[in-house]
Amino acid sequence: ADVVVFDDDLTPNQVKTLEEIIECAVIDRSALILDLFVRQARTREARTQAELAQVEYQLPRLTRRWTHLSRQVGGIGVRGGEGETQLEVDRRMLRTRIKQLKQELSKIERTRELHRRGRHGTPIVALAGYTNAGKSTLFNCFTRAGVRAEDRLFATLDSRLRKGFLGGTTTAIFVDTIGFIRKLPHHLVDSFRSTLEEISQADLVLHVVDRNHPKWHEQMEVGEKVLTDLGVDMSHVLPVFNKTDRCGAETGAVNGGLAVSAQTGDGIEELKAHLLDRIVSNGQRGH
Repeated sequence: ADVVVFDDDLTPNQVKTLEEIIECAVIDRSALILDLFVRQARTREARTQAELAQVEYQLPRLTRRWTHLSRQVGGIGVRGGEGETQLEVDRRMLRTRIKQLKQELSKIERTRELHRRGRHGTPIVALAGYTNAGKSTLFNCFTRAGVRAEDRLFATLDSRLRKGFLGGTTTAIFVDTIGFIRKLPHHLVDSFRSTLEEISQADLVLHVVDRNHPKWHEQMEVGEKVLTDLGVDMSHVLPVFNKTDRCGAETGAVNGGLAVSAQTGDGIEELKAHLLDRIVSNGQRGH
């Protein structure tokens, strides 16, 4: 093997020791996920959030990257040798970059807050759940937005907002959000805080579950834990079991939620009717 990936976070010392023992590159879970986020970020906000998470992750891990320089002898007046000097320069550059990225995110968050105020009075329905559960496809069913829905992890890194009709003149704003994953790196949670806040601010949260996945129970538990950690009132959460067309399951009410197929449209009208009843019962008729 050229690379070994560990399914847990490792300290810088653990990575260094393991590389000496195994004699190949070692990557931990967070490094892999952060790399995926950086590669797939498309918008300015997603790129800023993903880069901030990655840079904050890299900062305490710089020491081992410059060990080949620390062995060199420094010139007169250079404390610690060239290697240490280079390391400090690199750390300073990363800290400067972190400061710049946080300032950029602060501007984005202020703009997002202004947009939230502008939506006051209109019911907001957020789609949340494990990555690749079909949230974007379901989002298209409600809004006809035609957003790109891909069969891969973390296809959506931004909150997309569109108005959708639930029946008659009743409308709601639907929010397509970033996918959850087991043991989500805390750097990502911190950096994507403003994006994830769209879920906690919603009037109703559709917890989308891939019913066809062999570990759908586990993924559902992960989603419930993340929602709880975000401070979401679980009484405002409706489980939606998606991809019933792939597993032969019936659509309709099931396990306290609704079963649908966003791909074929089965169960979507029943889901819309349920959302309409919830919104009307809450005294929100939309615009």
